[in-house]
Amino acid sequence: MPCSVGGFAVPEYRVVQVAGTVVAAHLSDNDPMRLRFTKMQGAGNDFVMIDAIAQPFEPTPERVRRLADRRYGIGADQVLLVERPTQPGVDFRYRIFNADGGEVEQCGNGARCFVKFVHERGLSAKRALRVETAAGVIEPMLEDDGSVTVDMGVPVFEPSRVPFAAEGLVAVAQGRARLWPLSVHGREVLLSVLSLGNPHAVQVVTDVEAAPVGKDGPVIEHHARFPRRVNAGFMQVLNRHAIRLRVWERGAGETLACGSGACAAAVAGITRGLLDSPVTVQARGGQLRVAWDGDGAPVRLSGPAETVFEGEIEI
Repeated sequence: MPCSVGGFAVPEYRVVQVAGTVVAAHLSDNDPMRLRFTKMQGAGNDFVMIDAIAQPFEPTPERVRRLADRRYGIGADQVLLVERPTQPGVDFRYRIFNADGGEVEQCGNGARCFVKFVHERGLSAKRALRVETAAGVIEPMLEDDGSVTVDMGVPVFEPSRVPFAAEGLVAVAQGRARLWPLSVHGREVLLSVLSLGNPHAVQVVTDVEAAPVGKDGPVIEHHARFPRRVNAGFMQVLNRHAIRLRVWERGAGETLACGSGACAAAVAGITRGLLDSPVTVQARGGQLRVAWDGDGAPVRLSGPAETVFEGEIEI
């Protein structure tokens, strides 16, 4: 039962020691269950990983929000589930939930952590995996140096498939790209709109640190022309093979890195004639590498994936 301090109910916690580290486990009133988890990060994009093969877990929005809460839970940008596959020819099912509790289609940094997780947990010895996601099957690979490369699939530019409601808009041509004008706080912003299993809108800025990510990001995310919302990328081109990037992620806010956002930005820059593959993407949390051979080819994302700590929480 929760205790009371000054007349207010305060959640009760149990102290758990994991690998020499003290972890506070929240105790819920509503028939709590003990849940084992692993906290991981890829370039600062952080995740709660849950092995839903070894233990039952129903990822309700409320539970996901509690796990992702940085004050009352574990804290994460996304909660990631490892499940048994539901179709033949794949090794696992990979489910992704944003911090707001909503399930989404794709997460590149999460996919890299997924591979490290299943190897560290002994769930698979395969270096190359076939993994089922809501966006389709992806094929991540554990490299010799410990980094992970993910085949993120072929980018989609057709507005209706992103999805993006382009009706009534006149696209602006740049290189091989179509840039779509969007009204943001009364001014016109030109966006590369594409999908890598999840929707992205990427703009070029002169100084990414000065870009109004916190102000414009939510407006772009929730713009009526994106019926499923969108990830808003702000890209500064450094040279033909390097960019700096900040991303306002759908359902999570600005994160230290976004794997699919890095891929979307690199592809946007290449189609606009500003970049050449491979592209080094410098996010606030670390560095990623994106390679793309052009139309019809899949995008490949490489970068770090690290375990932060493990523990148990009652939820």
